[in-house]
Amino acid sequence: MIMLAVGHSFAAQDTTRVSQALKSAAKLKKAVDKNDHKGVAETYVTMANDYYNQGNYAKSEEFLMKAKNIYQNLNDKKNLEAVTRKLAQSQEKQNKITPAISNYNMAAQMSYSEKSRAVNANDVARLSSSSPQQKVEAIQNNISISSRENEQADLAESYSQLAEVNLQQKDLYKAEANLNNAYTISKKEAPQQALAINQKLADLYVENRNFDKAIEAKKKVLKEDFVKENSQEKVNQIQELADIYLKKNDPKEAVGLLKNAYTIALDKGHTLEAQKSVKKLDSLYAISGNTDASMQLYRDFLGNLPNLVSKDRSLIDNKILEDTEQRISQLEKEKELKDELIRKKNVFNYGLIGALMLLTGLIIIIFRTLKKVQVKNKKIALQSLRREMNPHFIFNSLNSVNHFIATNNELEANQYLTKFSKLMRGVMENSTEDFIPLQQELDLLQNYLALEKTRFADKFDYEIDVDEDLGMHNLQVPGMLVQPFLENAIWHGLRYKTEKGFLTLSFVKEKQYLKITIEDNGIGIEESKKQKTLHQKTREGRGMKNTMERIQLLNDLYKKEITCSVKDKDNNSGVLVILKINLS
Repeated sequence: MIMLAVGHSFAAQDTTRVSQALKSAAKLKKAVDKNDHKGVAETYVTMANDYYNQGNYAKSEEFLMKAKNIYQNLNDKKNLEAVTRKLAQSQEKQNKITPAISNYNMAAQMSYSEKSRAVNANDVARLSSSSPQQKVEAIQNNISISSRENEQADLAESYSQLAEVNLQQKDLYKAEANLNNAYTISKKEAPQQALAINQKLADLYVENRNFDKAIEAKKKVLKEDFVKENSQEKVNQIQELADIYLKKNDPKEAVGLLKNAYTIALDKGHTLEAQKSVKKLDSLYAISGNTDASMQLYRDFLGNLPNLVSKDRSLIDNKILEDTEQRISQLEKEKELKDELIRKKNVFNYGLIGALMLLTGLIIIIFRTLKKVQVKNKKIALQSLRREMNPHFIFNSLNSVNHFIATNNELEANQYLTKFSKLMRGVMENSTEDFIPLQQELDLLQNYLALEKTRFADKFDYEIDVDEDLGMHNLQVPGMLVQPFLENAIWHGLRYKTEKGFLTLSFVKEKQYLKITIEDNGIGIEESKKQKTLHQKTREGRGMKNTMERIQLLNDLYKKEITCSVKDKDNNSGVLVILKINLS
């Protein structure tokens, strides 16, 4: 809550303080409305500096703490350093030495310049050390830095600190000299600081019963323009001077000064100062037994009170300050509410984003798992299809062996069995691989055609052509993918011809594709359909269906873009099968 001080303050008269408070409230509202955290922090710093200059160090510390927290959240290290140092100064003014040391030390650690680091480190040494000599050394270091940088306010403060150490050492001469130095420096640029130093000097003289010097110090400050131009401060200083005369046991001079202060207060409309002068005068009249003077004074004060109050802007200004205080307090609550709403919104958003990320992760995991399962199932299906040998081929091969044995043709039977077993062994050995070298595929196909040639010696001849550009051992092709098409050409085309037929198998490279051509001059697809029994149609349909499924699985798993074209040649002169496999 904003507490705006009333009392001793130079250049911070009520009207000035009202103006400062209203500006701060307007700036704070603007920053809160824009959710400008840095703007809020800057406003707090401005208000803290105003309170510091007014001598209200507790309120200065309060707003500096708020600004510090914001700069920490913003990670604004440069402003954080300045605020932390000012916070330490406010705490030191309140004699909060431990937190002041901590903040000076923190400011030193955050410093961006050697000068700033040294100044803060010197303040840490000054407050931490129990040795007056070490304190003096630290202060002298800061005096040198302030003189070099022409920082008059810091220089005056250092001389004032040096005077305090001098007092601890009972060195009144040096303390007086250093306070005079501090006063001379500060009165030019920091009048409020000059007033505080003047009061220290006057108190030093009074404590040592050097009333004449104390009076001289007060009369000196009364001649300063910053006091003569401020009637309220002038009244305060006259009252301070009257107090010194009272301590000197010179009530007559004190009464004269208090009457003068009362007259100025009445004329300028300073109600509280006029009341203070009346009380002091009344106390002096009571001591001297001058009740008539006391009664006359009170009648005069009461008679002038309506006019005095009408002149006194401080009463109106205090009301404005009170309203402004409530307004700023409300703005701070509004900021806290906005911050809380933003925090909750961010928590919700982060929670939602986290949930979405988790859900997305789960979906990805599930998708990948399903993909792996699908791939695994396809590989199992492909392996199952790859291991299948046409039962028709196996059955007829065994019948052929039986025929050779029945006709006492043991040599043919043995040769046939040798070729058959070699083919079956080759098929089984390659059954675990989806792709085999082209050379192995050619060996299997040659073995198969040799078997069929043995069985149907008078039905067809064949040839195999391979492009020289193909790498026979490096090129990988699907194993026994061509065999079902060769079997169809022989069993459903060539064996029904009345004359001997011919089968051609060729492997050619076309750009990035391997082109496999199976061409026969058999009876053709349409004529073959007419001669098939129902059982034959069913068996062949299943065999070709498995081959097409295998091609589809290979395309899905390996993106080989395998295509298959089967069609009759012109004039029913046979069948042309073209397989293409992407080699890239």
